[in-house]
Amino acid sequence: MISNELMSKLQKAVARELQVSIQYMWQHVLAKGIKAEPVGALLKQFAINEMLHAEKIAERISFYGGIPTTQPDPITIGKNLTEMLNLDKKAEEEAVALYKEIIKLAEKEEDYVTRKLFEQILEEEELHLDKFSSLLEE
Repeated sequence: MISNELMSKLQKAVARELQVSIQYMWQHVLAKGIKAEPVGALLKQFAINEMLHAEKIAERISFYGGIPTTQPDPITIGKNLTEMLNLDKKAEEEAVALYKEIIKLAEKEEDYVTRKLFEQILEEEELHLDKFSSLLEE
């Protein structure tokens, strides 16, 4: 068994992953402007990646007898590509912070599978964060 605190954080992680998967997909559809095509393709790729994260985290919650949330965190699309990327960068910063907390808590609870899962997801989230940060520098 895991603590209520860790289960709560896993549920928060699923809600966040659902949020950004929807957010990035809608941004992919709605992006306009000269960079819309390449950035839109990246957003679509990231949306799919985030949905896969949600699935893996949900499987972990289920393993512990929980029922994964179906409610995403609030979705914010943005009015233009720059605003979208700023929102996305902030979402990834929040994910990185949350996932570092989960890794520490899983380690403390000797839940090495959850720790490993979140180390893998964290690596991908940091890549997303780096890409959004780079795009905003252009």
